[in-house]
Amino acid sequence: MTFAAMSGTDQPLTTRRAREMLGVGAAASPGELRRAFRNRAKAVHPDRAGGDAEAFRRLVQAYEALRSGPGPDTSIRQPPSVQTRRTADAATLNVSPTLAVQGGVLEHVMGDGRRLRITVPAGLRSGDRLRAGGELLSVAVRGDGRLIVRGDDLWVTAVLDRALMNQGGRTQVETPLGPRDIWITQKAAARGLIRLAGEGLPARGRHRQGDMFIRLQAASDTASSAARTLLRRFAAAWAA
Repeated sequence: MTFAAMSGTDQPLTTRRAREMLGVGAAASPGELRRAFRNRAKAVHPDRAGGDAEAFRRLVQAYEALRSGPGPDTSIRQPPSVQTRRTADAATLNVSPTLAVQGGVLEHVMGDGRRLRITVPAGLRSGDRLRAGGELLSVAVRGDGRLIVRGDDLWVTAVLDRALMNQGGRTQVETPLGPRDIWITQKAAARGLIRLAGEGLPARGRHRQGDMFIRLQAASDTASSAARTLLRRFAAAWAA
């Protein structure tokens, strides 16, 4: 991106040049931009000894250009929250996200009609193979909309009181790893997402340790007042 020239003799101010002037990288946050500007401005401000009005003007323009620009793309792509239809294929072992995280035992009907209780190890992913009853079964991790798995990561939808989303605070969310305390900040509420690093599917074989993403969803305005009251009390208790 190129911004307007700073003076008749100046070259156009590019995004790259503006970052160089402030000493920031492409992924600098608004807070990092402010701190970098203040630090650089101390040295060239015209009201200070040894200051340079022209250098200060250039610095201000560089800061304004970066501050008003689109900024780095730090958004997290959320997978669609849809329910996947279970297959009746006997060669496919359907595993819930909870079993994929924790492991456990499930029943499976084989192609010949045998009903087996299969011990599922923690950390299975879709596409993995598991041998049972003399056959090699293909694993399919199936979510239910509120709880889904994408690759190594676990996605949980938390329905929260609208007031908590607006005002922020601490609350607790149930996950396959047990309850997790989370802080609802303005940034998290605006993005609708909180990331808990290293709390997704466990590492297994070639698979890395995954992360947990908690999708924040405001309760519907049609929810009962009693439910909203309970949510507010719960959030207030945790924030105390």
